[in-house]
Amino acid sequence: MKKAILKRKSWKKRPVKKTIRILLMLWVATVTAALLAQTSDARSDEAKAKPEAAAAATPAATPDTTTDYVIGSDDVLQISVWHEPDLKETLPVRPDGKISLPLLNDVQAAGLTPLQLKDSITEKLKKYIADPRVTVVVTAMNSRRIFVTGEVQHTGPMALLPHMTVLQALAQAGFTQFANPKAIYLLRTENGKQEKLPFNYKEVVKGNRPEQNIALKPGDTVVVP
Repeated sequence: MKKAILKRKSWKKRPVKKTIRILLMLWVATVTAALLAQTSDARSDEAKAKPEAAAAATPAATPDTTTDYVIGSDDVLQISVWHEPDLKETLPVRPDGKISLPLLNDVQAAGLTPLQLKDSITEKLKKYIADPRVTVVVTAMNSRRIFVTGEVQHTGPMALLPHMTVLQALAQAGFTQFANPKAIYLLRTENGKQEKLPFNYKEVVKGNRPEQNIALKPGDTVVVP
């Protein structure tokens, strides 16, 4: 009788133990699957982040003004020759558009880009130096200036920024309380002749006369009556 009772108890325990084992195995399998999924997602996010990080690390392309800028009078140039410290000079472009350099005397600079001037100096130095390596840097762009005068808060010369318009120059100069914004005009000299171009500030800011808001050129004078 006792043996029968023990067999029944043993039989009852076996299904319970088996069920616990199955539950433990299912739990382990679930946790393992979750960890694998997280690892896979992390690797995927890392792979996506790498191109973005590479793109962010790559500097944005900037326009090369060295090839476009045309040297003018009053600009300041720094000229150096590799391994020739005695030929290093920082000097302004004279009103006649020329600069003076050791060995070469007067060299035309105005009207040329820095690269063109570099080539010109290099060619001239070949008479004195074997394989000269010249560098030309514009340290001050004083030739690119406009002038604002009249009833403005800041009169006088103003640096001409790329694509600067009349409206932008006036925004920088500022009006006085006596300014007549409807009677503004631009004085421009081309081919020895002076032009007077009207600019109605009130109309331009309303968008009615966009053709009057022209791009400025070096030497232009904006007059605010």
